[in-house]
Amino acid sequence: MADDNYAIPATTFPKKSNNPVNLSFIYPRTISFSGLVLAILFSGSAIAQKDSAKTADSILRKQIEQMMLPSNPQNNQPAPQVTRSGISANPDIGVVADFRGSYISQGKKNFDAYLDETELSFQSVVDPYIRADFFISFGRDPSTHKYGASVEEGYLTTLSLPAKLQLKVGKFREAVGKINPVHPHALPFIDLPNAYVNYFGDDEGLNDEGISVSWLLPTKSFYQELVFQTTSGAESSPTFFRGDNNQFVYLGHLKNFFTLSDNATLEFGLTGITGPNDSSNTTNMAAADLTYKWKPVQLNTYKSLTWQSEFFYANANYSSNKSSNSFGLYSFLEYQIGKRWFMTGRYDYAQKPYDRSIVEQAYSLSFGWLATEFQKIEFEGKATTVNVQPDYNQLWIRWIFVIGAHGAHQY
Repeated sequence: MADDNYAIPATTFPKKSNNPVNLSFIYPRTISFSGLVLAILFSGSAIAQKDSAKTADSILRKQIEQMMLPSNPQNNQPAPQVTRSGISANPDIGVVADFRGSYISQGKKNFDAYLDETELSFQSVVDPYIRADFFISFGRDPSTHKYGASVEEGYLTTLSLPAKLQLKVGKFREAVGKINPVHPHALPFIDLPNAYVNYFGDDEGLNDEGISVSWLLPTKSFYQELVFQTTSGAESSPTFFRGDNNQFVYLGHLKNFFTLSDNATLEFGLTGITGPNDSSNTTNMAAADLTYKWKPVQLNTYKSLTWQSEFFYANANYSSNKSSNSFGLYSFLEYQIGKRWFMTGRYDYAQKPYDRSIVEQAYSLSFGWLATEFQKIEFEGKATTVNVQPDYNQLWIRWIFVIGAHGAHQY
């Protein structure tokens, strides 16, 4: 049965129509039924596509989770803790070279150039309980000009003792003030202060085999550390001697560190030492160190200031009726004048340990250029006055470079 309402001429359809919903204007009486059918079909297709996408995502997620499972799914035990990996089993190895040129106004040979020292370092954590540090030095003998190898330092340090204790065993630089614990290439000047040389020598300083125990005191307002060390006696120290008997060198050091502000710190230390001398008697020493450091937070790359001083007093007993008391000090001011430039001025006063009537005074000025943390060049001039001989002047240039790993020095 024909109905004029359903007789639609062909010319009324739009050409290339891709939107069936837009045909609703052609079916004025069937729009509610046909539109509903088309809407249901369209929404059903969209729902089917969403369900298909969710199913694909779920399958992919399961595949990824399956790939992340261990090779043996039945073994769900956690992997054993590895204290040292295959890479870290090798120690950190570094080389520090110290090349110098010098001038002295005394003697016949005034100019010299030489490789003063080459230092090899081997440092590593052994396990969670100890670490090992070894430093091999290839040094130049100033009198024979020959090079020889020696163990500058070699010690083990504990990492997990209770009660804030730490134990060090081996050959180490002893805790006397601020200069002795530091390797010479890390100092802001080339030569060592006269008072330090008179008491501990210009080679290794007070460096000996023994045992060291340090305790971090439970103070809250400032940092405080107490160190006790027992060593067998230095072989080349001007003050202490390694004898054939059971006499040892005993040292105690108290370090007090204060944070004055975000930009400044102050450190004050006291040291007491007693031990045998080359006369098989006893020498007693007292020392004090004072260090102020200023490094502004906003300009710490370009500006800093360090004022450091040490004082030494020694009582040397050579026999039952002969003894000698002596005193010495040094004080230096280091100022950072640029990002890589440092200037250091130092004053030395020293009496000879065996004769306090011999007095030395010296003034020195140093300039240091730090190209990077692996290279620095330093210049120093020094004028020395001794009351028993003519005055003399000295000049140095030092070029230090580092290859490999090299740990940070003490603050």
